[in-house]
Amino acid sequence: MSDHARFEKLVMPHLGAAYNLARWLARDGHDAEDIVQDACIRALKYVDSLNRSEARAWFLTIVRHAFYDWCERNRPADIAHDDGSALEAAVDHNAIDPEQAVLRRAESKAIADAVAELPLAFREVLILREMEDLSYKEIARIADIPIGTVMSRLARARALLQGSPRLRAIGERTSGGER
Repeated sequence: MSDHARFEKLVMPHLGAAYNLARWLARDGHDAEDIVQDACIRALKYVDSLNRSEARAWFLTIVRHAFYDWCERNRPADIAHDDGSALEAAVDHNAIDPEQAVLRRAESKAIADAVAELPLAFREVLILREMEDLSYKEIARIADIPIGTVMSRLARARALLQGSPRLRAIGERTSGGER
């Protein structure tokens, strides 16, 4: 099988996950496209080293490295904030009740903002676990950290989200302000 055919068969099915990870790390859709394109070039170059059963984790590792390289070149001091397109994708435009749609949009924005405010190390493991549904072992391999560190970062990310004033405001609104 040629490298191009192997790439199409094993890597291309994971482009959505790659974009999702890059999007959450970079917090900008256009930058995520650049990062994924760079990752695809790298993946094509090294596709002969790919073990078929680990294609997703292998490719997401490349995306992660491409992000950090991109970030070093383009935003060494800080990473840009989310442009809001992920929020629009999460909003239910078919909601029957306009008030419910407004509340959902506000809640989605609050959640996305709270996730975006997490330190990068916590945000990346949270996205890989909760949005990409990867195992701790896969996350450890992608982030090149021990499994215990994955668990610790996830716990800290979740604790930071629970303590987020943005998310507490949602809880107070939905419970009628009672504690």
